[in-house]
Amino acid sequence: MPENVFVGPLATEYEQRWPHLFEPGAVDPAVDFLARAAGRGPVLEFGIGTGRLAVPLRRRGLRVDGIELSDDMVAALRTHVGPDAVGVTVGDFASAQGPGGLGTYALVYLVRNTIMNLTTQDEQVACFRNAAAHLAPGGRFVMEVIVPELRRLPPGTTARAFAMREEHIGVDEFDVATQRSWSHHFWFAGDGRAETFSAPFRYVWPAELDLMARLAGLSRRERWADWDEAPFGNDSRTHVSVWEKPQAAAPAG
Repeated sequence: MPENVFVGPLATEYEQRWPHLFEPGAVDPAVDFLARAAGRGPVLEFGIGTGRLAVPLRRRGLRVDGIELSDDMVAALRTHVGPDAVGVTVGDFASAQGPGGLGTYALVYLVRNTIMNLTTQDEQVACFRNAAAHLAPGGRFVMEVIVPELRRLPPGTTARAFAMREEHIGVDEFDVATQRSWSHHFWFAGDGRAETFSAPFRYVWPAELDLMARLAGLSRRERWADWDEAPFGNDSRTHVSVWEKPQAAAPAG
């Protein structure tokens, strides 16, 4: 089971600490993409968090459910929408069952590198199998995740800064031998206080994800560089990938 790191202030202040994730330029393209992929739904989000994408999808008329490890994140979600609007199972999205049951969802999705919160390959494979089990025939599993930044590490270094602002510094640390990484955050308040937070991850390559999908009985349908469907290429730093569950076989005779 992944480590439950989003507790206390990290959950209640999530939107204040990462405000850029909630800007229309970050939310609207993702919601547009997911709504198209969902058709009439229903939809299940792995790691629903505070409902950054789930709530606007629900406002478009789709039934949206979620699985979330952190009770505190679910409490933050409930400040935006009630349990009758978005159902949530509290648990590990690699194994927990969504509120709508297995085999019922047109779309399962996972965003913002959340697959990397599962810090072993076995857990990540289990996530794909859980997604496939929740999908109806013809349903799709959509994932947004970074391409590992190892090419940008100078030889002999193991860390790279990804955020350098007056109020926030972020550094990724890599262990290539184990395919593990850690994101370290440092926040600086105007009164001189400082706060730190670190979270463990397992980074994963696009081709490895495709193999995990095949093990779960899914096939890759699309891969884009971002939610705007820019072509994925050698210099892409993120990808939005779509895998599909086969349609049910027609009855014999």
